[in-house]
Amino acid sequence: MYPIRPLLFLAALFATGSSHADWHYDQQAIMGTEIHLQFWVNDDSKAGEINRAVMDEFRRIDAALSPYKENSELSRVNREAGKGTVTVSPELAEIIDKSLHYSDSTGGAFDITFATVGSLYDFRKGQKADTQTTENLLPAVNYRHIALDKRKHRLAFKDPRTKIDLGGIAKGYSVDRAVAILQSFGVHNASVSAGGDARLLGDKRGKPWLIGIRHPRDKSKNAAVIPLENTAISTSGDYERFFIDSDDHRVHHIFNPATGLPTDTDAGDEDGKQGADQDKLISVSILGPRGFDTDPLSTSVFVLGKRKGLALIEQLDGFEAIVIDADHRMFFSSGLQQ
Repeated sequence: MYPIRPLLFLAALFATGSSHADWHYDQQAIMGTEIHLQFWVNDDSKAGEINRAVMDEFRRIDAALSPYKENSELSRVNREAGKGTVTVSPELAEIIDKSLHYSDSTGGAFDITFATVGSLYDFRKGQKADTQTTENLLPAVNYRHIALDKRKHRLAFKDPRTKIDLGGIAKGYSVDRAVAILQSFGVHNASVSAGGDARLLGDKRGKPWLIGIRHPRDKSKNAAVIPLENTAISTSGDYERFFIDSDDHRVHHIFNPATGLPTDTDAGDEDGKQGADQDKLISVSILGPRGFDTDPLSTSVFVLGKRKGLALIEQLDGFEAIVIDADHRMFFSSGLQQ
């Protein structure tokens, strides 16, 4: 278990960082988000090599798993797996296997086949799939259509229309890979984040890392700041990628596989009315040992809603949750309520 100090509400996002020469920092745009890296190294001459190794790993994963890169392995799978069995890399087989594990354990709330419909949305242009297309494709949104032989690294889709997207797990996986690289260089204190997924290695040289949970409706504020060390945290929210449609409805990127639509979070939200559906969530943060697990769990809890989502986390050893509902109220799993 990871040590958690008392929560501090509505505070600053991160500590400003030490000016000590042995702290090294970098920020780069990779995987469609900002990658932030901070680490302590005793030998400054190795800092550049360490930094390059970490960022190169993010680029490698992006090149392999991006659905937007025509030559990525994921794009090849989406073109070919619906036509017949394809051979995939051991890495992709492992990630899909982990995804299927969370699909089973969440009753389908986590489902990488959401991309069958989700790929038709363009959040930059404010475009979404029409109702008839969504209804026609919905039967192809089902993780049970994925036939994976993990041992032989063979994969096929039982419905030729099915597509997959690893956006709900790849960044968590990538921050774990970054930490593994840092450890291979002998680094013991570091923070690495990719969008809403972060992994902390050790503490901040005698004090905790301060990780902020953004206020879901005011990006200049935080809902909470959590002092943490040696853990992972993943946050999913309806504010990360979204647009407002012609009906004044928030259309965001976290899909409910059961409907083929973005998970509904609108009730009582934009106008601040109380009494919204109390189960609907607009932000979910999961704490646990690895991003490979906290990332899919944050998506799962978001889709499941407050009651079922928190119940899921209570069943899992080593994980905690902080959720914010559509009325902007914050709730915690039992391990954080003190």
